[in-house]
Amino acid sequence: MESNHLQRQIAYTRKSLFDQGFLDEQFIQLEDLEDDANPNFVEEVVTLFYRDSTRLILNIEQALEKSPLDFTKLDNYMHQFKGSSSSIGARKVKIECTQFREYCKAGNAEGCTRTFQQVKKEHAALRKKLEAYFQLVRQAGPAETASHSK
Repeated sequence: MESNHLQRQIAYTRKSLFDQGFLDEQFIQLEDLEDDANPNFVEEVVTLFYRDSTRLILNIEQALEKSPLDFTKLDNYMHQFKGSSSSIGARKVKIECTQFREYCKAGNAEGCTRTFQQVKKEHAALRKKLEAYFQLVRQAGPAETASHSK
């Protein structure tokens, strides 16, 4: 009974991540790569994403403090950030990254600064939601998670 309730909770949490636009189909493709030999693959990839993206956020913050702004450098950092976000299916983060890059191309410092705050907000919101999701998945145990409801 407990296991069944947990499975429903996992399925609901996962579905809400898609319904609310936090994740896209790339996340499903990552799940498809998970198997008995690598049962925590998605969580490991997401953990690497957050490690890498935290470094990129710091680089962007430092670049935004410089005057004049180096829009080429900012765009390069955000290009990396967008690529990492895309690789885990972080839809809202990716959308904000795209907007930031548009402001870089236009040389709009105020737009870059404002959009970067949104990037960080979406990044943090997704992190919190994914941490809760993976905590549920870990509670269910490896045998239960092998059959993701797709």
